[in-house]
Amino acid sequence: MIPRIRIAHLPTPVEALPRLSAALGGPRLLVKRDDLTGLAFGGNKTRKLEFVLAEALSHGARTLVTTGAAQSNHCRQTAALAAQVGLDCILVLNGDTNAPASGNLLLDQLFAAEIVWTTREERQAALQSTFQKAWEAGRRPYLIPLGASNAVGALGYVFAFEELMIQQVNPDWIVFASSSGGTQAGLVLGARRAGWSGKILGISIDEPEDELQRMVAELATEASERFGDKIPFKPGEILVNPDYLGAGYGILAQPEIEAIRLFARTQGLLLDPVYTGRAAAGMIDLIGKGFFRKDETVLFWHTGGTPALFAQQYSKDLCV
Repeated sequence: MIPRIRIAHLPTPVEALPRLSAALGGPRLLVKRDDLTGLAFGGNKTRKLEFVLAEALSHGARTLVTTGAAQSNHCRQTAALAAQVGLDCILVLNGDTNAPASGNLLLDQLFAAEIVWTTREERQAALQSTFQKAWEAGRRPYLIPLGASNAVGALGYVFAFEELMIQQVNPDWIVFASSSGGTQAGLVLGARRAGWSGKILGISIDEPEDELQRMVAELATEASERFGDKIPFKPGEILVNPDYLGAGYGILAQPEIEAIRLFARTQGLLLDPVYTGRAAAGMIDLIGKGFFRKDETVLFWHTGGTPALFAQQYSKDLCV
């Protein structure tokens, strides 16, 4: 039995997207609504944190320490979880320290998370030093990596894939935003364990193809050992599309804006500016290029992040 503390509102629904599919003239489209996992506006990290929290508590943790950008969805959900179970939370964030508290950053503050500011280049070093200071202060910190993307966090999406199979949804493709690798690692491991014959395509948000493939393969291989025998994954087995990196991480451009508006206006479904907006833009472009066959079913796995829509840096560009 793998230790798990149930937090998320599961199973999340699978919904058809008929108006979006008609607008694109493409394959049958579905969406898996992990924006509805329930913890502080939901998102994919909630599934991962069920397993991460169980391990943290088994080590006697009293403080959760993690990192991300100022509008990090992972940090927002970690801060909410800490508040829910009575732990302290320290977030090491990179971004503009003078930016107004909006979107995810506003929520971090509402959850009383302590914030340590740094740059993206110095983020990992700042995370380690922050953890060490908390340890020396006797705060029993537990370090959660970027995106909760380690072998423990990836377990959340092994079980998410099982959930999808129980829902008797069997698409030809699963498409989603892939960044720190944990979500994709869990899905490919879940698919391998189930003997599923479909394809799992991660739209890279900020990593080159070979680096993301390497990360996902390593995480999936390591996570497999939690179930017994090791299952080796090779980077070449991991499907990644790196063509939609745009101007860089967190930089909202016209493809993302158009994708967010199209999902909203055809289905009343909200995407976020950083992850799902970019992944949806990639999927829409691939549909236009005939990448998917008309008779195929494509499931877009919504990984959440909608509070970032209300971050001032993004909302000004989304206003019509």
